[in-house]
Amino acid sequence: MEMDNQIERGNTSKQDLISETKPGLGCCGWILIALSTFFTILFFPIMTFFSIKIVQEYERAVIFRLGRITARRAKGPGIFFVLPCTDSFIKVDMRTVSFDIPPQEILTKDSVTISVDGVVYFRVSDPIASVANVTNADYATRLLAQTTLRNVLGTKNLSEVLSDREGISHSMQVTLDEATDSWGIKVERVEIKDVKLPHQLQRAMAAEAEAAREARAKVIAAEGEMNASRALKEASLVIAESPSALQLRYLQTLNTIAAEKNSTIIFPLPMDILGHLIKK
Repeated sequence: MEMDNQIERGNTSKQDLISETKPGLGCCGWILIALSTFFTILFFPIMTFFSIKIVQEYERAVIFRLGRITARRAKGPGIFFVLPCTDSFIKVDMRTVSFDIPPQEILTKDSVTISVDGVVYFRVSDPIASVANVTNADYATRLLAQTTLRNVLGTKNLSEVLSDREGISHSMQVTLDEATDSWGIKVERVEIKDVKLPHQLQRAMAAEAEAAREARAKVIAAEGEMNASRALKEASLVIAESPSALQLRYLQTLNTIAAEKNSTIIFPLPMDILGHLIKK
């Protein structure tokens, strides 16, 4: 029921807007238009310079006749005609506009003060609404973007702000697009550019990260020592099974030391060899 009421209210508001844009000029208005048309035809070669207007491919013209919008659609691009005495028009740029959101001091949900800035991309989707419904659609969109940034980030924790920028940008885009729909503005994209933290918080986070890295390094070193001790144990069992393997290990060690050619070599003599010589 609530959704149906909202739809009916939306349709009613659109009909009211259309009815307001319909020309209701009255007798005096039609007389002025007739006189303007008459003089335009009478002095056609001269009045051509005042009647023919041109707008670019990316522009649209909203025409006012005696203060009222003449049509439901804007004119352009190309050539269009106006009555010199009774008509006026406003050009609306349809290209995508980007602007930077100034850095905003925001208090997050977990009571951390941060400075956040961003960028917004928008364009005019309805030229008539952007002229008739708001004084300055561009300026109003800029102010609303700043307010929306503070409101959205005020409901997030610091960890969410740092890790979920894409979700925050999408939430801001939806909120801005809904708010500016009646102004004829289409918000295409919102991006969070930078999040600045207080220096004390930066030092605390750096110390926390350093401590976490040191803890991981100690765990890795301990695991390495454990694996090395297991390997040495297995090697000692192999050497114990074959006494000649110990002698080969001695010779390999001597070969490694002799490769340097700048060391005094101490040759360890196994006791089993000495026992064998004594028996002889």
